[in-house]
Amino acid sequence: MDDSANSKKGKGEKAGIRFALRAMSHRNYRLYFIGQGVSLTGTWMQRIAMQWLVYRLTGSAFLLGVVGFAGQIPVFLLAALGGVMADRWDRHKALVVTQTLAMLQALAVAILTLTGRIEEWHIIALSLFIGIVNAFDMPLRQAFIVEMVEGKEDLSNAIALNSFVFNSARLVGPSLAGVLIAALGEGPCFLLNAISFIGVIGALLAMRVKRKEIRRRAGRVWQELKEGFAYAFGFAPIRSLLLLAALVALVGMPYTVLMPVFATDVLHGGPSTLGLLMAATGVGAIIGAWFLAPRRNAAGLETVIAVAAGTFGMGLVLLAQSRALWLALLLLVLTGFGMMVQSASNNTMLQTIVDDDKRGRVMSFYNMAFMGVTPFGSLLGGALADRIGTPGTLMACGVACALAALLFASRLGRFRAQVRPIYERLGFVEQQEIAGR
Repeated sequence: MDDSANSKKGKGEKAGIRFALRAMSHRNYRLYFIGQGVSLTGTWMQRIAMQWLVYRLTGSAFLLGVVGFAGQIPVFLLAALGGVMADRWDRHKALVVTQTLAMLQALAVAILTLTGRIEEWHIIALSLFIGIVNAFDMPLRQAFIVEMVEGKEDLSNAIALNSFVFNSARLVGPSLAGVLIAALGEGPCFLLNAISFIGVIGALLAMRVKRKEIRRRAGRVWQELKEGFAYAFGFAPIRSLLLLAALVALVGMPYTVLMPVFATDVLHGGPSTLGLLMAATGVGAIIGAWFLAPRRNAAGLETVIAVAAGTFGMGLVLLAQSRALWLALLLLVLTGFGMMVQSASNNTMLQTIVDDDKRGRVMSFYNMAFMGVTPFGSLLGGALADRIGTPGTLMACGVACALAALLFASRLGRFRAQVRPIYERLGFVEQQEIAGR
């Protein structure tokens, strides 16, 4: 009897794991997942090295904000155009181009740093360049997910696993960067990032993608942009999700650019301390990704989004009070969990309720909200930190995020009523009712 029970339990656990990893059954997504794992580790190494390099060269929290602004303002200005192009271009081929350009940017930073010629203006110019690349790359990648998993059945799982690999890299990359910076300086981090792009480019080239008919509609870019804007902001659930993403990005995400200052001036550490802080955020985000991975679909995620955004805000409020490394690490795990669950759930809901022919444009608006607004927050956070200090800035950011979460939560009843017809059409409501019996 015990053996039978144990056998059933073992089969149930295996089935549960398979279900949590079901998007990996798609060959193209599996290749992308592996390639992204390699490339994103290098990307996180570069992010940490760049922040440390800027602060080492200038000693200014404000200039950290300026560099963050330069790297992300193109997303705000160009992401909408990138979304139109994502609905027009062959997404697979376009991704190979954008990833190659990103590799060249990392190589340029590496050469300038390793030869000792790097200056502040180089960093700002190259940050602008990668920002322009990302303005087109991000809507392409997000719209391409549906093509890799061939439908919406495994979409929520694919997005959760994307968050898992992104934040696993956030865990590994900063830790490696901290060790490398302390031992050899920032240059090797940039070089390894350039090399890491071979992983994702190779994965893209190895895919077998069904060719779709590409719409050739010269002269209608502006019209399609207006059409996408009217669609996204004319439907209240999409509008609410985009506005929440923008508010959290504006007042919450700037905490990342202040981490070098927090590590140095508040915790009195060095590059290894910075690496640990960012890795702790990654641990929380990985936990969040595994929390979302077993979900069958997007139904009910609106409540998760509200709670996660509030958790993120409260994590920042508590972090502002911490003066011990161990406590800061624990609070960053909580912060990372809230940040990842909120952003991944928001992404999943948008991908689920949006019409396929407008997916690229809507996801570009999401990128504008989530990434494009962040540079303004980076400037605001850097300027505020110079005036009231990093702890005070973190406190203000956390309170603002918590208020944004409460505002979103106050409208959940209407939100659910408006998305229910979409869920009924997709069969999500039936699945939930059957699962609940």
